[in-house]
Amino acid sequence: MNKNWSLSQEAFDALLDWLDPDREQAGIKYEQIRSRLIKIFTGRGCIDPDELADETINRVTSKLTEIQKEFTGDRARYFFGVANKVHLEYLRRKTPQPQSAPTDSVRAELEYHCLERCIARLSEEDRALLLKDYGAKGQTQADRRKALADELGISLNALRIRVYRIRVGLKECIEKCIQDSL
Repeated sequence: MNKNWSLSQEAFDALLDWLDPDREQAGIKYEQIRSRLIKIFTGRGCIDPDELADETINRVTSKLTEIQKEFTGDRARYFFGVANKVHLEYLRRKTPQPQSAPTDSVRAELEYHCLERCIARLSEEDRALLLKDYGAKGQTQADRRKALADELGISLNALRIRVYRIRVGLKECIEKCIQDSL
Protein backbone atom coordinates (compact mmCIF):
# COMPACT_ATOMS: atom_id res chain seq x y z
CA MET A 1 0.00 0.00 0.00
CA ASN A 2 1.21 3.47 -0.81
CA LYS A 3 2.50 5.04 2.41
CA ASN A 4 0.95 8.41 1.46
CA TRP A 5 -2.50 6.91 0.81
CA SER A 6 -5.22 7.70 3.30
CA LEU A 7 -8.88 6.75 3.42
CA SER A 8 -11.05 9.53 2.03
CA GLN A 9 -14.84 9.80 2.10
CA GLU A 10 -14.85 9.20 -1.65
CA ALA A 11 -12.77 6.01 -1.28
CA PHE A 12 -14.98 4.80 1.57
CA ASP A 13 -18.10 5.45 -0.51
CA ALA A 14 -16.57 3.46 -3.38
CA LEU A 15 -15.86 0.59 -0.98
CA LEU A 16 -19.46 0.60 0.22
CA ASP A 17 -20.70 0.66 -3.40
CA TRP A 18 -18.49 -2.35 -4.14
CA LEU A 19 -19.84 -4.25 -1.15
CA ASP A 20 -23.50 -3.71 -2.10
CA PRO A 21 -25.46 -1.25 -4.28
CA ASP A 22 -27.96 -0.79 -1.41
CA ARG A 23 -26.24 1.63 0.99
CA GLU A 24 -27.85 0.13 4.11
CA GLN A 25 -26.87 -3.42 3.14
CA ALA A 26 -23.36 -2.20 2.30
CA GLY A 27 -23.03 -0.70 5.76
CA ILE A 28 -24.18 -3.92 7.37
CA LYS A 29 -21.71 -5.94 5.29
CA TYR A 30 -18.90 -3.53 6.16
CA GLU A 31 -19.61 -3.87 9.89
CA GLN A 32 -19.81 -7.67 9.61
CA ILE A 33 -16.50 -7.84 7.74
CA ARG A 34 -14.76 -5.50 10.21
CA SER A 35 -16.13 -7.45 13.18
CA ARG A 36 -14.98 -10.74 11.67
CA LEU A 37 -11.52 -9.30 10.94
CA ILE A 38 -11.21 -8.19 14.57
CA LYS A 39 -12.19 -11.69 15.71
CA ILE A 40 -9.63 -13.24 13.36
CA PHE A 41 -6.81 -11.02 14.63
CA THR A 42 -7.90 -11.48 18.24
CA GLY A 43 -7.98 -15.25 17.76
CA ARG A 44 -4.46 -15.13 16.40
CA GLY A 45 -3.30 -13.36 19.55
CA CYS A 46 -2.67 -9.93 18.03
CA ILE A 47 -2.35 -7.09 20.50
CA ASP A 48 -4.13 -4.44 18.36
CA PRO A 49 -6.81 -6.35 16.41
CA ASP A 50 -8.82 -3.18 15.66
CA GLU A 51 -5.81 -1.51 14.11
CA LEU A 52 -5.00 -4.57 11.99
CA ALA A 53 -8.63 -4.84 10.84
CA ASP A 54 -8.56 -1.18 9.78
CA GLU A 55 -5.23 -1.70 8.02
CA THR A 56 -6.76 -4.63 6.11
CA ILE A 57 -9.80 -2.56 5.09
CA ASN A 58 -7.57 0.34 4.03
CA ARG A 59 -5.44 -1.95 1.85
CA VAL A 60 -8.49 -3.36 0.11
CA THR A 61 -9.91 0.13 -0.37
CA SER A 62 -6.62 1.50 -1.74
CA LYS A 63 -6.57 -1.22 -4.43
CA LEU A 64 -10.30 -1.12 -5.15
CA THR A 65 -10.02 0.07 -8.76
CA GLU A 66 -7.79 -2.93 -9.57
CA ILE A 67 -9.89 -5.36 -7.51
CA GLN A 68 -13.17 -4.33 -9.18
CA LYS A 69 -11.79 -5.28 -12.60
CA GLU A 70 -10.49 -8.72 -11.58
CA PHE A 71 -12.33 -10.05 -8.53
CA THR A 72 -15.59 -11.97 -8.66
CA GLY A 73 -17.22 -13.78 -5.78
CA ASP A 74 -17.80 -13.12 -2.10
CA ARG A 75 -16.21 -9.77 -1.25
CA ALA A 76 -15.71 -10.74 2.40
CA ARG A 77 -13.40 -13.59 1.37
CA TYR A 78 -11.14 -11.08 -0.36
CA PHE A 79 -10.77 -9.15 2.88
CA PHE A 80 -9.88 -12.36 4.74
CA GLY A 81 -7.16 -13.14 2.19
CA VAL A 82 -5.66 -9.69 2.67
CA ALA A 83 -5.95 -10.17 6.45
CA ASN A 84 -3.69 -13.23 6.17
CA LYS A 85 -1.00 -11.09 4.52
CA VAL A 86 -1.43 -8.34 7.12
CA HIS A 87 -1.05 -10.93 9.89
CA LEU A 88 2.16 -12.31 8.38
CA GLU A 89 3.60 -8.79 8.20
CA TYR A 90 2.51 -8.20 11.81
CA LEU A 91 4.43 -11.31 12.89
CA ARG A 92 7.55 -10.14 11.05
CA ARG A 93 7.53 -6.64 12.51
CA LYS A 94 7.21 -7.66 16.15
CA THR A 95 10.07 -6.01 17.96
CA PRO A 96 12.67 -8.12 19.76
CA GLN A 97 12.97 -8.08 23.54
CA PRO A 98 15.27 -5.45 25.05
CA GLN A 99 18.77 -6.59 25.96
CA SER A 100 19.08 -4.88 29.34
CA ALA A 101 16.76 -6.22 32.01
CA PRO A 102 15.76 -4.45 35.23
CA THR A 103 16.45 -5.99 38.62
CA ASP A 104 14.40 -9.05 39.55
CA SER A 105 12.13 -7.31 42.06
CA VAL A 106 11.46 -4.36 39.74
CA ARG A 107 10.84 -6.73 36.84
CA ALA A 108 8.47 -8.86 38.91
CA GLU A 109 6.49 -5.78 39.94
CA LEU A 110 6.40 -4.57 36.34
CA GLU A 111 5.25 -7.98 35.10
CA TYR A 112 2.49 -8.07 37.72
CA HIS A 113 1.32 -4.58 36.77
CA CYS A 114 1.32 -5.51 33.08
CA LEU A 115 -0.50 -8.78 33.79
CA GLU A 116 -3.27 -6.90 35.60
CA ARG A 117 -3.49 -4.35 32.81
CA CYS A 118 -3.64 -6.99 30.08
CA ILE A 119 -6.18 -9.13 31.91
CA ALA A 120 -8.37 -6.03 32.25
CA ARG A 121 -8.21 -5.59 28.46
CA LEU A 122 -9.60 -9.07 27.81
CA SER A 123 -13.27 -9.40 27.00
CA GLU A 124 -15.41 -10.43 29.97
CA GLU A 125 -15.98 -13.81 28.34
CA ASP A 126 -12.26 -14.48 27.81
CA ARG A 127 -11.35 -13.24 31.28
CA ALA A 128 -14.00 -15.48 32.89
CA LEU A 129 -12.87 -18.46 30.82
CA LEU A 130 -9.23 -17.96 31.79
CA LEU A 131 -10.06 -17.55 35.47
CA LYS A 132 -12.27 -20.64 35.45
CA ASP A 133 -9.55 -22.61 33.69
CA TYR A 134 -6.97 -21.69 36.32
CA GLY A 135 -9.10 -20.86 39.32
CA ALA A 136 -11.03 -23.87 40.62
CA LYS A 137 -9.47 -25.48 43.68
CA GLY A 138 -9.66 -29.15 44.57
CA GLN A 139 -9.80 -30.38 40.99
CA THR A 140 -7.08 -31.51 38.66
CA GLN A 141 -6.60 -29.43 35.53
CA ALA A 142 -8.01 -32.28 33.40
CA ASP A 143 -11.19 -32.54 35.51
CA ARG A 144 -11.57 -28.76 35.60
CA ARG A 145 -11.22 -28.47 31.82
CA LYS A 146 -13.62 -31.36 31.16
CA ALA A 147 -16.27 -29.73 33.37
CA LEU A 148 -15.67 -26.34 31.75
CA ALA A 149 -15.94 -27.79 28.23
CA ASP A 150 -19.22 -29.48 29.20
CA GLU A 151 -20.49 -26.20 30.70
CA LEU A 152 -19.68 -24.30 27.50
CA GLY A 153 -21.02 -27.07 25.26
CA ILE A 154 -17.77 -27.41 23.30
CA SER A 155 -15.24 -30.17 22.87
CA LEU A 156 -12.26 -30.43 25.18
CA ASN A 157 -9.94 -29.74 22.25
CA ALA A 158 -11.88 -26.59 21.29
CA LEU A 159 -11.56 -25.41 24.90
CA ARG A 160 -7.82 -26.05 24.91
CA ILE A 161 -7.40 -24.09 21.68
CA ARG A 162 -9.49 -21.20 22.97
CA VAL A 163 -7.55 -21.01 26.25
CA TYR A 164 -4.25 -21.30 24.38
CA ARG A 165 -5.14 -18.40 22.09
CA ILE A 166 -6.18 -16.25 25.03
CA ARG A 167 -2.90 -17.05 26.79
CA VAL A 168 -0.83 -16.25 23.69
CA GLY A 169 -2.58 -12.90 23.28
CA LEU A 170 -2.12 -12.20 26.99
CA LYS A 171 1.58 -13.07 26.80
CA GLU A 172 2.10 -10.76 23.81
CA CYS A 173 0.23 -7.96 25.59
CA ILE A 174 2.37 -8.41 28.71
CA GLU A 175 5.61 -8.44 26.69
CA LYS A 176 4.57 -5.27 24.82
CA CYS A 177 3.57 -3.59 28.09
CA ILE A 178 6.91 -4.47 29.69
CA GLN A 179 8.82 -3.30 26.62
CA ASP A 180 6.89 -0.02 26.53
CA SER A 181 7.55 0.52 30.26
CA LEU A 182 11.31 0.05 30.02
